[in-house]
Amino acid sequence: MEQTKITKPMLEIEVVTHRYGAVTALENVSLVAGRGEFLTILGESGSGKTTLLRIISGLEQPSEVVKLKIGGENVVGVPPAKRNCTTVFQNYALFPHMSVLENISYGLVVRGVPKEDAKRAARRALETVRLGGFDARSVSQLSGGQRQRVAIARAIVTQPAILLLDEPLGALDERLRLDMQTELVDLQRELDTTFIYITHSQEEALAMSDRIVLMRSGKIEQLGTPFDLFDRPSSVFSAKFMGFENLMSGKVVEQRGDLTMVELSGGTVIAGVPESHRAFNPGTKVEVALRAERVTPVKGARPAGTSLNVVEGRRIDQRYRGKYSDILVETTAGTLKIRSWDLASLPEEFDFVSWRAEDCIILPTVA
Repeated sequence: MEQTKITKPMLEIEVVTHRYGAVTALENVSLVAGRGEFLTILGESGSGKTTLLRIISGLEQPSEVVKLKIGGENVVGVPPAKRNCTTVFQNYALFPHMSVLENISYGLVVRGVPKEDAKRAARRALETVRLGGFDARSVSQLSGGQRQRVAIARAIVTQPAILLLDEPLGALDERLRLDMQTELVDLQRELDTTFIYITHSQEEALAMSDRIVLMRSGKIEQLGTPFDLFDRPSSVFSAKFMGFENLMSGKVVEQRGDLTMVELSGGTVIAGVPESHRAFNPGTKVEVALRAERVTPVKGARPAGTSLNVVEGRRIDQRYRGKYSDILVETTAGTLKIRSWDLASLPEEFDFVSWRAEDCIILPTVA
């Protein structure tokens, strides 16, 4: 779902800038989220992702903005309580002196909904997050995962147009975090509500999102589907952030059909695909990005194939990582990393390493 193809926008942001004194936290950011979309804003600490969420929620008023609309309504200057969006924070912000039901119904009560109606709506929200029967429990009696679900129930009970989630899984252990990823996606599809999710975790972004916004230094570095971010980075920064372990410097030699030939610093020539199918002139300095899991060791005869890159290589080191192992290989293209989830399937010794030309992404060199 590309931004230009969104016909039913729920969130529209046009050229927003925000400063904290001399520090620019956001610079000329424009973004559209569709109705019922799961949009993730991804980035390292200080990238501007949380500032963007606070501006959407109304907790921050932007220094400059051309347009900020939720559900077609202009919300520039509108306070948080009057915006049709709700935020789930990492620390959940539950009231310890209230029961689960009181926590969830609180937002409705302060909006003037009669208490009995608010309680009925709160029980329905509890059922939605699979916590039916937890009405009378206190917050202190809940596990971390249960508290997170209560926080989500409290947020959805008011039926917001947008649910903002600020790193809500950060405090959970790995097993529970993986379970909650699935539950959040299922909940989002059931509610058909626009979710805007803030995280620094590539894994969370890839597992849950319809689209991902990668932030860097207050700007959008790349916006696209999980496939785009994982397999087709648009810059060296995107490639590094999304886990491209192998980056090789070189210069463009020529174009052969859909493939671009690049001569690496050691003299080896390999084939690759330019990002966004852009054209590079011969002699242009570039970086070639290659995922470690796409490299295959080969023992014996040199494999053949017009779209297959093959270089001589030998194992020089191996690192056990639990779920997988990393193997360092000295090649004529430089030192490369191979990542394997099944070491038993790999030859102990090998003569070559190979990878598809389509898995080589050619990127402009950072100035």
